[in-house]
Amino acid sequence: MKNFIITALFFLATISAAQAQRIKGSDTVLPLSQKEAENYMKDNSSATIIVTGGGSGVGISALLAGTTDIAQSSRKIKFDEKKKLQEAGKTVKEIIIAYDALAVVVHPSNKVQNLTREQLEGIFTGKITNWKELGGDELEIVPYSRETSSGTYEFFKESVLKNKNYKNGIMSMPATGAIIQSVSQTKGAIGYVGLAYLNKNVKAIHVSYDKGKTFVEPSVTNAKMKTYPIVRPLYYYYLTKDEKAVRSFVDYVLSVNGQKTVQEIGFIAL
Repeated sequence: MKNFIITALFFLATISAAQAQRIKGSDTVLPLSQKEAENYMKDNSSATIIVTGGGSGVGISALLAGTTDIAQSSRKIKFDEKKKLQEAGKTVKEIIIAYDALAVVVHPSNKVQNLTREQLEGIFTGKITNWKELGGDELEIVPYSRETSSGTYEFFKESVLKNKNYKNGIMSMPATGAIIQSVSQTKGAIGYVGLAYLNKNVKAIHVSYDKGKTFVEPSVTNAKMKTYPIVRPLYYYYLTKDEKAVRSFVDYVLSVNGQKTVQEIGFIAL
């Protein structure tokens, strides 16, 4: 009898897991997907959605492996990733669910308030190594980056570094929260995070993309007005064969209520 109960419970757990929708990928998109899923499940009591992070690349790899239903990504799918899906006989659907501004953050005690794109490039490629070179204190610069599987890593490299390589030995963090924590505890630190992760433990830098003529604070308002330059779309990817299963949730995220959550979390609505 005992063995029968254990087998029955295992069978039910397997069925439940099979019915659950899985979302995996970008740590930037993670808090948004978690809140959207929470709200969706309140309105749809029979739905189960499991949301995990790991990075945009991890999410897209999971989509290829069949271990997630939706890949959340803070960057566009790469050509080689799309090719692998096609070679596996899978076609993918791309949906933009929101926009995000990427904020450059330093320790709150740092005197530096403004940095140009060129100066940021110098910092993260290793050409600028001391805050004194930028009008700050005599203090070594400690740059923090996301790891290579992160879409945020890719986007920062493309937009800010103009595809130049990060400095050798740069501190790579497995999640955005780890960058916030490290920068808040290290006086010479600098890093980059999605706008939704900003808090009082770090200071956001005003950035110039016109060689120092204008410096703009990272904010939802400035991103919407397109005056803040480091803005990117956030994506959901799913297989076209799974559209019927996932479309109800995706449509909810794109709805008025779903986009209201986008704004509440700190991202930019469509």
